Amino acid sequence: MMQRYTGLNIFFHWLLAVMIIIAFVVGTIMTDMHFSPLKLKVFSWHKWLGVTILGLVALRLVTRLITGAPSYPDSMSAWQQRLAHWMHGLLYVLMFAVPLSGYFYTLAAGYPVVYFGLIELPVLMPANPELKPTLELTHELLSKVLAVAFFAHLGAALKHLLIDKDGLFQRMLPMRRTS
Repeated sequence: MMQRYTGLNIFFHWLLAVMIIIAFVVGTIMTDMHFSPLKLKVFSWHKWLGVTILGLVALRLVTRLITGAPSYPDSMSAWQQRLAHWMHGLLYVLMFAVPLSGYFYTLAAGYPVVYFGLIELPVLMPANPELKPTLELTHELLSKVLAVAFFAHLGAALKHLLIDKDGLFQRMLPMRRTS
């Protein structure tokens, strides 16, 4: 029987996938909105999502480090295993870098991040109008790289499900047994 990820790792995987998709869609929509009270609310929601994603990614990484990951099937070549390992590492880096770049962009713009309108997060840098455009571009580019990596990951998962049929995809399905 093929090894599976732990229930907690599966939960974090799918929750974060959904949250990242929502954050990306909201981020894309809000940039095209005309300035209004609604746009300010949507920006806040986007920031709250980003902070939540950052915290959940940290928890996910801790659980992954504690529980480890199942080994790859013997049918996967060494180069495919290295590529999968590299892609997972890239996804983790981006899942940290995207919200952090958004956080620093917000601070450079001179706005605090107030989580759910209740908890003001630390102001780690003063407003910096000169740095703001660079951080805005960095956040945007990192978001796009994350989207590309996300779809590459999805494509590889579907390849394992539909072409290789090696059970790799099923290891991350909730409440599903692999055979």
